[in-house]
Amino acid sequence: MPYPPTRRPNRTRKKAARAAWIAARVPYQQTEAYRFGNAIVDNWEGRVNAWPLDEGLIDYVDAGKYGAPADDNPLHTANVIANKELRYGGKVINASVIDWRLLRKLHEVGGIEANVTTGYHAIEFLLWGQDLNGTGPGAGNRPWTDYAKGSQCTNANCDRRGQYLMAATQLLVDDLRWMSRQWVPEGEARAELEKNGPDGAIAAMLTGIGSLSYGELAGERMKLGLMLHDPEEEHDCFSDNTHNSHYYDVVGINAVYRGEYKRVNGRVVKGPGLSAVVAKASLQLDAEMRAKLDKTLVAMKAIKDRA
Repeated sequence: MPYPPTRRPNRTRKKAARAAWIAARVPYQQTEAYRFGNAIVDNWEGRVNAWPLDEGLIDYVDAGKYGAPADDNPLHTANVIANKELRYGGKVINASVIDWRLLRKLHEVGGIEANVTTGYHAIEFLLWGQDLNGTGPGAGNRPWTDYAKGSQCTNANCDRRGQYLMAATQLLVDDLRWMSRQWVPEGEARAELEKNGPDGAIAAMLTGIGSLSYGELAGERMKLGLMLHDPEEEHDCFSDNTHNSHYYDVVGINAVYRGEYKRVNGRVVKGPGLSAVVAKASLQLDAEMRAKLDKTLVAMKAIKDRA
């Protein structure tokens, strides 16, 4: 599919696309506080935020930095963009057309979670490319010419790379819209939450912020990468945007507890939060919780500012 004249790639448009991706992470990360307490969100999350991923399934990689094909994932270096046919499980997968159907079909194919073909991090890899800096600072450095036309094209298959980027981006928008619809008055997620009454809703809120802060953020996303010294365990590893993603997770946790959310446009939405419930039982406990959340936010802000 040829690019329309108004959408032909260049250095400026690549920079704008990267900036848009980073901006889109700000509101999304704040929603993760609602993930673990709501099954419909947790089941959906894998389509939009799955990581780490075997990026060699999507596009070219530096084999010396990426590693040999993994025995547990035969699609470790399948490179959908370069190959119009893939072989998996004794079958041939037709990849001649890169569209949403193909990406959905390949996402976590074979039950392998590293086979990520959709969502934020697939798009991140397409915009930044492989991070070749190891444990040192620096993001991926994919040139805009990876999407160029004709003789300017670098690393081959520029048209197919563009098709992949557009298909993955549209899928992400569709998935986000789908989740938004689940929370309108007649939405499935809202109905499920209301069905369990006030006690169930409070339990879901506590489960959400507790599981995100401890097991996911402090554990999977921070401790594990430091223990393994593995750049692939960095949450936004291609863009080096991890500090922002971690920070806005904590902002989201605070929003649930306090019942306050700051929109991208600066407007603040307020309502009863967990704080109001806790304060009715114990003003001292509420003050302690607020102080600890403030301390955590200050610490995450220091990481963000340092990065």
